[in-house]
Amino acid sequence: MDNSKNGLAANSSVFSKMIRWQLMATLVVVVLAFLIAGKHAGVSALAGGFSVILGAFVASKIAQRSQNSGDATNVLVNLLKAEAVKILIIVALLFVTFKLYKQLVPFALIAGLAAAALLSGAAMSKLEEDI
Repeated sequence: MDNSKNGLAANSSVFSKMIRWQLMATLVVVVLAFLIAGKHAGVSALAGGFSVILGAFVASKIAQRSQNSGDATNVLVNLLKAEAVKILIIVALLFVTFKLYKQLVPFALIAGLAAAALLSGAAMSKLEEDI
């Protein structure tokens, strides 16, 4: 029982570090977009990065639910649910952004989205090595 608590704490730490990496990457892209192309580019980059960060945050909460179970099937199902929810949240937030934000700068939005998404994968692989 003690090992499962340690494993849950370690996974929680991995997810929180991943979110921090995504936040830092998004903020770098937001500042660069703002400096290069103005406030609408900065807001667009923030919208792109935020959609990935929020999706990853919700997905991490779903994925963590499976850690209490020793059953590999439950773990896999929860990971698949988490990934599906993450994608749905990202798509929904991007749709809302495209519909509501008339001064959207598409390149900046994609840059924010890409920075957060790429660093989430890189952070997960790096952090898993540290565990």
